[in-house]
Amino acid sequence: MIDLRPVKDSDLELYEVLVKELKRQQENVELIASENFVSLPTLTVAGTHLTNKYAEGYPDKRYYGGCVYVDMAENLARERAKKLFNVKYVNVQPHSGSSANIQVYFSLLNNGDTILGMDLAHGGHLTHGSPVNLSGKNYNFVSYGVGEDGYIDYEQVERVATENKAKLIVAGASAYPRAIDFKKFREIADKVGAYLMVDIAHIAGLIVAGEHESPVDYADVVTTTTHKTLRGPRGGMIMTNNEEVAKLINKAVFPGTQGGPLMHIIAAKAMAFKEALTDEFKEYQKQIVKNASVLAKTLMDGGIKLFSNGTDNHLMLIDLRGTGVSGKELEHLLDEAHITANKNSIPNDDASPFNPNGLRIGTPAVTTRGMKEDAMKIIGNCIIDIIKNKEEAVERVSKAIKELTEQYPLYKDDFIL
Repeated sequence: MIDLRPVKDSDLELYEVLVKELKRQQENVELIASENFVSLPTLTVAGTHLTNKYAEGYPDKRYYGGCVYVDMAENLARERAKKLFNVKYVNVQPHSGSSANIQVYFSLLNNGDTILGMDLAHGGHLTHGSPVNLSGKNYNFVSYGVGEDGYIDYEQVERVATENKAKLIVAGASAYPRAIDFKKFREIADKVGAYLMVDIAHIAGLIVAGEHESPVDYADVVTTTTHKTLRGPRGGMIMTNNEEVAKLINKAVFPGTQGGPLMHIIAAKAMAFKEALTDEFKEYQKQIVKNASVLAKTLMDGGIKLFSNGTDNHLMLIDLRGTGVSGKELEHLLDEAHITANKNSIPNDDASPFNPNGLRIGTPAVTTRGMKEDAMKIIGNCIIDIIKNKEEAVERVSKAIKELTEQYPLYKDDFIL
């Protein structure tokens, strides 16, 4: 149980914010592809007294005393992650996936070196070289993207990598609904003599369950978040099978870019990794993919266009061109009807990223609530209704979503208010 009464007694304003957000999560259908709901044990660990402990350095090599027990927690997280991904070396200290990516660049490259990453407008991430991000400011990023079919253009990847003499190639994406060919990326990296880094932030849970190929045998280094499909606390992680690379990464994380790690979050990672080692977790990942497939089919059968005409993983991009509604408008309308999603640019979008022609949705969070294929059909038809009828559909969709969320309660009786 999570007891919020001490917060209520100390800070009524903050307590009311916490209760409202809990109610929003419980009453909304969460379709943001990068969000999920952690288990009660993981949530509990993240809020424990381990937040009090400074532990600069690594287990058995700390710069503070009193670390014997937090060392145990970090070792649990590392060993469980190694087992999950069948990898030799793991650093669980990065505060986020973004931190993990920057730390890899910092460990293997010099400022100004050339990196090849996926264009943000084609599904990449800010840390894959966006000019407004530290990655794009400190390194010479060149980009690859997708073809007209919505799939990564591997010929373009090889051509741009060769022409620009890339020292590192980044595979992985933030809004790409198709499987990634890591073997092909490895072959390209070898041809140009580049490191290969794979960012699996979105698909880490799918990889654990065998629902997506693992990059571990191909990549020099793998980064990930620990939330999203992996369903742990918000944080990051870096993995490699190369001992020398592991040493460089450890130095880049501490003391290179971070001080004291967040020991309460690292312990929560350990808890989530234990859950991810179970057969139940693997079945959960299989259901994520099934749900995404049914949701995609429902939308397309209803006349809604998806970029690349479907999905291989947990997410999909709705192409709103020609519907009379923008991504920003649709995000707002869905929110009124208790469906949470995020506006997103689609490849070759001619609209502003602040009001793009796309919407990104995914199934990890709704699957955590226990929803299956029948629920995906209901959700898909609700989205279709909103797209086609806009404000006129909000009231009836709200009613349908209320009935659905009541059937699949979230954190029921887990909070003392």
